[in-house]
Amino acid sequence: MRSEDNKKITETGPGTPGGNWMRLYWQPVALTEELDTDRPVVPLKVLGEELVLFRNEDESLGLIDRRCAHRGADLSLGRLEDGGLRCYFHGWLYGGGGQCLDTPAEPVSSKLASKVRIKSYPVVEKNGIVWGYLGPGTPPELPALDCFAAPEEYTFAFKGYLDCNWLQALEVGIDPSHASYLHRFEEDDDPEDSYGKQFRNTSLGTELPMTKILREYGRPQILNARTEYGQRLVALRKLDQDGLDGSSTHVRITHQVFPHGITIPLSSTMAITQWHVPIDDSSTYWYSMFTALDEPVDKAVMRAQRLEGITLPDYKPIHNRANQYHFNPEEQKTETYTGLGKDINVHDQMAVEGQGYIYDRSNEQLSSSDRAIVTYRRMLLAAIDTVAEGNSPDTLLTDSAEVESRGPIPLDGIGPTGEWEDFWAQAISDLRKASPWASELRAALSTGPAGVPGSVLEPDPSLLTDAYDLTADGR
Repeated sequence: MRSEDNKKITETGPGTPGGNWMRLYWQPVALTEELDTDRPVVPLKVLGEELVLFRNEDESLGLIDRRCAHRGADLSLGRLEDGGLRCYFHGWLYGGGGQCLDTPAEPVSSKLASKVRIKSYPVVEKNGIVWGYLGPGTPPELPALDCFAAPEEYTFAFKGYLDCNWLQALEVGIDPSHASYLHRFEEDDDPEDSYGKQFRNTSLGTELPMTKILREYGRPQILNARTEYGQRLVALRKLDQDGLDGSSTHVRITHQVFPHGITIPLSSTMAITQWHVPIDDSSTYWYSMFTALDEPVDKAVMRAQRLEGITLPDYKPIHNRANQYHFNPEEQKTETYTGLGKDINVHDQMAVEGQGYIYDRSNEQLSSSDRAIVTYRRMLLAAIDTVAEGNSPDTLLTDSAEVESRGPIPLDGIGPTGEWEDFWAQAISDLRKASPWASELRAALSTGPAGVPGSVLEPDPSLLTDAYDLTADGR
C-alpha cells in the first residue's frame, strides 16, 4: 500500500476524504446506559469532533457542540435545565437542535438568542445504543440489520476502548485465520459455562468445542465475496484429524458491514454486530450489539462479564499498554497462545495496539489469509474516492421502513464437506424459523442467507505473479 493511500483510509477528521465518506453513515456515539444517571449528560469525541450528548426531562435527546458559542466554555459541565443545556459561564441555554434559547445576561429586549446556533446532529436511540448522524443533508434510515429489527429484550449492547486507529480495530475482525493462534487455548473449557463468551461453545451440529477446532485446524480455506453491505467471509476447516475422515467441515460465516462494522457468531443462536468508531485518528471505541434468535439475552450476566475487564465511566480496559496487558509468560507456555488470560477482547486489543497508534501499511507483506482485508481496503479506497467526486458509495444502505431484514446472517457450524452453501442456507433457515421474533422476516432469506443476491467470490490476490514482489508498485 502506498503511504498516501494509508493516510486516506486512516484519517477521519472533519474535512478529510475518509471523514467525509464515514459521515454518510450513522455512528454509535454512546450506550443508553451512559445516560441512565441522575444527570444524563455525556461528553463525547467522535470522528475528531468534541460534542456533548444529553437527555431532557421529556426524554428527548440532543447532540451538540461541546463549546458555548459565546466564549467557548465546556457545555458538558453546564446545567441541564429548562429544556436544554445552560452554560455555567453566562447562562446561555441551548436546545437539542443547537439553537440558543436564552441569553439571560443580555438586556430583556435583546434578540441575540434568536441569532445564535451551534453545531448539532440528529440522534436516534435503538436497542441500547445512541446513534448520531454527523453527515450532510437528511439522514438515511438506520439499515435494516437483524440487530435493529430484534426486540430490545433479545439484544444487549456494550462498548470498549482501543488505543489505536479505527482501521486496525476493524481489520482484526475480517481476519479468519488469526483465531487459531491469537485465541488459542491449550485446554477446552466446559461448554456449559460458555454463555456470553466468544469461541467457548460447541459448534452447531457437533459436540466439538470451538477451542479444539481452532487449536487443531490452523490452516482454514478462506473465501470472500462482495455484497451490497460490504463483504461475506467464509472460513472452512475440513475435520480430518483424531480419527475424523474429512467428510465434515467446520463452516464459519462472518460479514463486514460498511462503514466499520463486522457481524460474527457468538454461538449458534447469538450474533455479535460490532462497530469500530473513530474517536480521533489514534483512538477508537468499539460498540457491540449482541442479538439472540432463540431467547431473551441475560443482560445482567453479559454486562457483569464485561465489566470485569474495564473501568467506568470511560470503558477503558484494565489490561493496557502501560501494564503490558498483564502478560504472563508462564501462562503463555502452558495455557494460552498469548499469555493474556481468556478474555478474547484483550487478545485483540494487544494485537491491534501492538501495530502502533496509526499502522503504516506501506511496510507490511500480506499473505493469502489476508484476502478479505485486501478486498475491504480496495472497496474502502473506491468508496472514499466516489464520495470525493460528489457521488454516493454503493455500500450506503438507504433502507426504507418496508425492508424487513437484510441480516447479514453469520454461522458457526459443521456440515458436509464441499456443501457449505447448502448447509449454511438450511441451518440459517431452521434457526430463524424457530425464532420467536425472526421467523416472519423473510427478506433476509429470500435472496440467500446473507440477505443479498448471489455474489461472485473474490480472486485470491496471493496467486498473482507479483503478489510478493515489493518492487511491483515502484517502491
